[in-house]
This record gives sequence, C-alpha cells and structure tokens, in this order.
Amino acid sequence: MDKFLGQDIPEKERWQFLKDNADAVERIGYTHRFNPDELAQKKESLAEVSITINDIEIEKKEAMEEFKERLKPLNEEKQELLEHIKKGSEFVDNEECAKILYHEEKMAGFYNRLGELVYSRPIMPQEMQKTVFSINRKTGTES
Repeated sequence: MDKFLGQDIPEKERWQFLKDNADAVERIGYTHRFNPDELAQKKESLAEVSITINDIEIEKKEAMEEFKERLKPLNEEKQELLEHIKKGSEFVDNEECAKILYHEEKMAGFYNRLGELVYSRPIMPQEMQKTVFSINRKTGTES
C-alpha cells in the first residue's frame, strides 16, 4: 500500500483521478497531519485570536469595574435599608434635641424636632436645682 497516490498529477486534477480509480467513495473521519506551512498558519491564527481575546478581556474588566462602581452606592444603600427594616428603626447621630427636666419624676427627657421623646434618663445631681424657667414651664401635658 503506497503512502501517497497521484503525486505526479496536478493537485486540481488529483481528486478526479482518485475517484476514477477507487472501488467506492465513502465519507469517513480521519486525522490530518499539518505540513510546516499549515502549522505556521495555525500558529499565526492563534496569535491573532489570542490578541483579540486579550483586548476583549481588558475591555470586559474595565466595563466590570465601571459596573462595580455604579453598583457600590446602591448596594450600600440596600444594606442600610435592609438593616433598618430588620431592626424597625435607625440610629440618628448628632441631632439637636430639647432636654426637659421632670423634677417631680427626677427624670430628664430628650425630644426631637417632631416632639417625640427619643431618650430619657435620671436627672444628674447638677441638674437638680430648679430654675425660674422650669418652675413656670408648661409642657403641654399639664392642665
């Protein structure tokens, strides 16, 4: 069995020669060995594809960083909202509140701008002394 047939016939006519001399023509699968030129072409194609992939990966990374930056404040707000929903409240920091001393109860109450009692504690010793203002005060709870 020869390794090559029809090598003396031009390549364009070789397939017709092989078909004419064959017992049958069948479709089969086989492994094709590359010659040096074909192998060099495959390597060049690989280099081009690799460069394109690298460019796309860089573009993808930049786009992902942009999306990440856009999502960051939204995710922070989401976490804060989830925490508020979970607790049913939020901590308000450094807001001015009105302190009202209740001498008869020996308590100090702190009210926010809406008039809601937000914090209460026992009166401290330095707060025990009544002032002219506290004697005449009407808190709206007395009649």
